[in-house]
Amino acid sequence: MGGRAAEEIIFSTMTTGAGNDIERATEIARKMVCEWGMSARLGPVSFGKKDEQIFLGREMATHKNYSEATAVEIDAEIRRIVDENYNRVVQLLSANVDILHRLSCELIEKENLSGEEVDRIIAGAIPEEAPTLGGGALS
Repeated sequence: MGGRAAEEIIFSTMTTGAGNDIERATEIARKMVCEWGMSARLGPVSFGKKDEQIFLGREMATHKNYSEATAVEIDAEIRRIVDENYNRVVQLLSANVDILHRLSCELIEKENLSGEEVDRIIAGAIPEEAPTLGGGALS
């Protein structure tokens, strides 16, 4: 959810560009709750049986093997996980907005960064010729 959070922090708005962030975060939270038993609230239980037989023209299906009340709990737990982690990333990026700006400037300049380059920028070692965002110094 970093892209969506960065838009909110820097531009005070959200665009459709973060749609994939939301989709992926929700899918991971759903797997945490329904497949991996990673919910303290619902416990180490698997919800939804997958139909492993895939035939031509038919996608893999998940069969609901739980009650409507459990479905409501699952939805609430997924929402809690996504919301808590979104709030966490907003706090992290807000506390490190200078690093966010430095990373953004480097990405504008280079388009791709290696893990080593990201680590260097986070550590505060930026090259002298690094661009600035909005004309001001970033360090």
